[in-house]
Amino acid sequence: MRILSGIQPSGALHLGNYFGMMKPSIELQEQGEAFYFIADYHSMTSLFDAEQRRRNTHEVALDFLACGLDPKRAVFFRQSDVPEVCELTWILGTLTPMGLLERCHSFKDKAARGIPVNSGLFTYPVLMAADILIYDSNVVPVGQDQKQHVEVTRDIAIKFNQAYGDTFVIPEPRIRGDVAKVPGIDGEKMSKSYGNTIEIFGSEKTLRKKVMSIKMDSRPPEEPKPDADQNLAVQLLRVINPEAGATFEEQLRTGGLGYGDLKKRLFEAYWEYFAKAREKRAELEANPDYVNQVLADGAAKARTKARDVLQRARKACGLE
Repeated sequence: MRILSGIQPSGALHLGNYFGMMKPSIELQEQGEAFYFIADYHSMTSLFDAEQRRRNTHEVALDFLACGLDPKRAVFFRQSDVPEVCELTWILGTLTPMGLLERCHSFKDKAARGIPVNSGLFTYPVLMAADILIYDSNVVPVGQDQKQHVEVTRDIAIKFNQAYGDTFVIPEPRIRGDVAKVPGIDGEKMSKSYGNTIEIFGSEKTLRKKVMSIKMDSRPPEEPKPDADQNLAVQLLRVINPEAGATFEEQLRTGGLGYGDLKKRLFEAYWEYFAKAREKRAELEANPDYVNQVLADGAAKARTKARDVLQRARKACGLE
């Protein structure tokens, strides 16, 4: 089984990234042949600072390795180090119906929010399809919001296979339903685009302030709160520490728990959860040559596979 997933270097990675994509991917590296990449091509639809992209890419590499990605078990690389994916994107795009892309939630949601959109954002699912198909991926661990893009990939692959003969493996999404959607501090899905994130790494003071800024209603501590399951702090605590989340939810329901105490416990659980990862990240940050070598070695392995699949697709559609 080959597993494929990628993550954008468009900003600091956050709890939504970790629980929605990184943690499931790290767990899956024990179950098959894992290909994980830093999606720097994808970041170009929203990030237009070249130096920032370079810094972010390095930061993502540090974060993923610190959180448990093992380069001995997983192929870890920069997307742009495998340029074959761009040629495959064009090949797939010639068979992708406009209507299929127009129905994609990611594009529609960003446009509705007034976020500037471009053709790259519109055709993002085609590049994602190329990312998946070029490695003969069987399983794609994604959050619920990305499930549609895997379905689009399947549609594109099936359409190509029907037109030119069996060429691509048809992938399956793998979703962690219990943590697929992590709420941000404003109640919306946690996303860098929305500015509502809690980062995995950062200064204790800054992150504590962010957690304590989560908005609550004005009900006093002694008042029972029957809608405790809808409380943002409880929802986040359930993701990080389900047992503690359930306990504090019950205390809110019965009354006697203040929101300030709840948010303090949320921060403590979050800070404790990533304690070992922070130590590992500090070690990696002091050894950039090792990190760069991991990415170079991963790219060499990934590109070998990508060339084979691209050549297969070129022959199938008459380019060779």
